Parts: sequence; structure tokens; C-alpha cells
Amino acid sequence: MADYWQHFLFLLPMGILAGIVSTTAGLASLVSYPALLAVGIPPLFANVTNTAALVMTGLGATVSSRKDIGEHKKELFQILPLTLGGSIIGAWLLLAAPASTFEKAVPFFVLLAGLLLMSQVNKSKTAETNLTRDDSIENDSHHPVYKVVVSIGILLVGMYCGYFGAAGGVLLLAILSATTTMPFSSYNALKNLSLGAANLIATVIYMFSSHIYWAFVIPMGIGLFIGGWIGPHIVKIIPEKILKILISLAAIGLAINLFMEAYF
Repeated sequence: MADYWQHFLFLLPMGILAGIVSTTAGLASLVSYPALLAVGIPPLFANVTNTAALVMTGLGATVSSRKDIGEHKKELFQILPLTLGGSIIGAWLLLAAPASTFEKAVPFFVLLAGLLLMSQVNKSKTAETNLTRDDSIENDSHHPVYKVVVSIGILLVGMYCGYFGAAGGVLLLAILSATTTMPFSSYNALKNLSLGAANLIATVIYMFSSHIYWAFVIPMGIGLFIGGWIGPHIVKIIPEKILKILISLAAIGLAINLFMEAYF
């Protein structure tokens, strides 16, 4: 019992930090996943437990970002079904694929996320300003092929979040940055809510098909809720370009670290 409370007091602040990192950068698993490994949970089950706890980040961020979400309900209803559907597929893939496959594939997804967002650092503000809000998902292109490609990209992010999720938020941020005219704080809020819902769907699947360490979900989840509430306020203070650079570098660093752990 004493060991549990030591783990509780360790995971709670780690959860707060992870929640802040999640809602500002989409990189919660940079903190939460290693923290769960540190208390002795095997990698595959640490991932499943992490997904369950991350539901609380989405909840905290939603409470904190009600205004941003309310102003972009149209965009939310375009994104949400895709991330939810993808999450179901990703959760199934995680349970069907060997754990070794899961560990070796993750670094490349994370690296891709970092590079995608880095490519958007110098996105033209003038071009964004000249577009109307109604073009936010289409990004001034109404071609059906464009819409299909963007939708597939968001669906794949949902699949990835159901499968693992480390830097999944960065992937979605990169897509929304490239294809919307919303300010960073707005599409970041949509990212937080839609991925929180995707984590919830994946958690329901894991409840019946895997093992979640609920005793560790409690302290991590409390911390993630608090951090999830704090993060959106920070996003509105730090300049968008600086945030994108920091997020991209953190994702690339995480990818290198995960690659070393998986292959050496």
C-alpha cells in the first residue's frame, strides 16, 4: 500500500505536466507514457492505461476552451466522426498486432508528426487572413479530391491515436494548420476535444479486450484534467510560431529517443 501512495504522488504531478504538454503541444505521452513505465507497467499495458487516463485531458481542455469550441462547431462535426472512427480501427490494430511491432513502428509516426508541423512554422498569415471562416476545413479549395485527402489524413490520425497516440496531437495539429484558417488556439481546442473523444472510444474497447491499470489511471487522470484545463490558457499567451517550433523539436526529440529504445 505504501508503494501505491508513492506511485500516486509521483503520477499526479506527472499527469499535470502531461496535461499541459498535451493541450499546448499534443505531446502528453512524452511525459505520461514514460511515467507509467517507471512505475512498472509493461509497455503495451502502459499504452492502454495511458489512453484511459488521457480521456481526462480532453475533458479538462473542453471545460477550459468552451468559447473556442462553440465558435467552430461546424469544423468540430467534420473532424470528430473521423477521429472516432479511426480510433476504433487503431484500438483493434493494437490488440491484434504483436507488442514488438507496436514499439518499432511508433518512432516513425512521431518523427512524421514533428516534421509535418515544422513545415507549417512559416505559414503565411496574410493568406490566412484573406480567407473566410467558411473555408476553414477546405482552405480555399473545394475540390472533392482535396476534401477526401484531408478526411483520410484525419482518419489516419484517429487510427494512430487508438493505436498508440504519442504525438498524435501533433499530427492533427499539423493537418489542421495546413488546411484551416482558424487561429492556433481554436484548432488546438478542436484537437483536444476530438482526440479526447477518440481516447474515450479506445478506452471502452480496451476495457473488454485488454488490461487497464485503473489504480494508476486515477492519479494520472486527476493530473491530466488539471493540466488539460491549464494548457489552453497558455496557448493564448505564447506566440503561435514559437509554439510550433517548440512542439516540432520536442516531437523530433521524442522520436529519436523512442527509436533508440526500440532498436538498440
